[in-house]
Amino acid sequence: MRNTVATPAITPDQIDTSNARLEAEAVRDYAHLGEQLARRGIDVEAVLAEVMAFSVAVPSWGLGTGGTRFGRYPIAGGPNTLFEKIEDCAVIQQLTQATPRVSLHFPWDKVKDYDELKGFAAAQGLGFDAVNSNTFQDQAGQGLSYKFGSLTHADAATRQQAIDHNLECIEIGQKLDAKALTVWLGDGSNFAGQSDFTRALERYLDSMAVVYAGLPDDWRVFMEHKLYEPAFYSTVIQDWGTSILCAQKLGPKAQCLVDLGHHAPNVNIEMIVARLSQFGKLGGFHFNDSKYGDDDLDAGSVNPFQLFLVFNELVEAKSRDPHGFDPAYMLDQSHNITDPIESLMMSVGSIEQALTRALLIDRVTLRGYQDGNDPLMAHATLKEAYDTDVRPILKIARLRVGAAIDPVGVYRASGYRAQKAAIRITQGATGGGIV
Repeated sequence: MRNTVATPAITPDQIDTSNARLEAEAVRDYAHLGEQLARRGIDVEAVLAEVMAFSVAVPSWGLGTGGTRFGRYPIAGGPNTLFEKIEDCAVIQQLTQATPRVSLHFPWDKVKDYDELKGFAAAQGLGFDAVNSNTFQDQAGQGLSYKFGSLTHADAATRQQAIDHNLECIEIGQKLDAKALTVWLGDGSNFAGQSDFTRALERYLDSMAVVYAGLPDDWRVFMEHKLYEPAFYSTVIQDWGTSILCAQKLGPKAQCLVDLGHHAPNVNIEMIVARLSQFGKLGGFHFNDSKYGDDDLDAGSVNPFQLFLVFNELVEAKSRDPHGFDPAYMLDQSHNITDPIESLMMSVGSIEQALTRALLIDRVTLRGYQDGNDPLMAHATLKEAYDTDVRPILKIARLRVGAAIDPVGVYRASGYRAQKAAIRITQGATGGGIV
């Protein structure tokens, strides 16, 4: 049994010392911003409360270095076990106080004793978010191959194997107090005529109906779509339209998960968010950013304005249903050339900025311009919120919840990565570095 008495990887003194150096300036900037927002009729303390209450889950698979199809460049001190990943997740939570949950992926994250895992995570101040199944890879010792599909495979025995895996993920999730299962599959085709589109989707629905029946009463299943990859001619659940149709067919516990990189170029993702929330089928997000396809870049690193527009729709949806609107927020990134801990903390900051800016939108004025057919001023109303420097709010939010005003700065000063490099075995570089 592992020691479940956690020793903070970064001491409170290290955070306090850094905050003491930055606090006075942060307080002055916050007061000045509060005066500016008051002239716009905005209560900065109300916005601050919303930011302090926000959280996003960290993916266990995001703590290791990712890669391209050509290679992977491991980082010294990278985690080799799930317990080491949990240690790294705890650092992110210590420094941001916005990532209290970890999303696990099976069978990658299987352990022998889930009570031990749960206790170890709890000692680090962490719980667990949605569990993710994997039927897009063949695992060692697996009886049947997913080369030609999993939940939609033409062979009933292969479909049953994939169903059983998802049901097992639910069982594991229950042991960890998770409340949702995320299902993404790579099923599709690479040649015209290889697959019957209709029959493949029928098999998916039949398989998912069995998985759905295995959900506890207080669980949800998130159905994740993806335009392409690994299948390049067709994908069974290729867009939000197919996803919502399947979710509606399966029942109220089935909802759609939006990964920001899983769309065709120039698709209006914020409109997808609006449509799914309007019909009660927006289950959650995998936050990242992209330039060409499913790049899994750091959230907000390429298109922060789009991230802001997504949160505009989320804030609007919550205003319509303040008690029932409850999407799950998760990060899903691949860190090929950066320290994963630093990238994940930067992404948390980008997401918090997008949320904060969306909370500053004057929605009464915006609706007036929309209904009055004044496109320029409607856009200007959005831009006024987006152009506001909201960093003072984020700094004070971190200060009040006991996080670091400068998370990356404290992390680098702590020497955490070097400490782990001295005790963890660095895995060698490999070809085919896709996570």
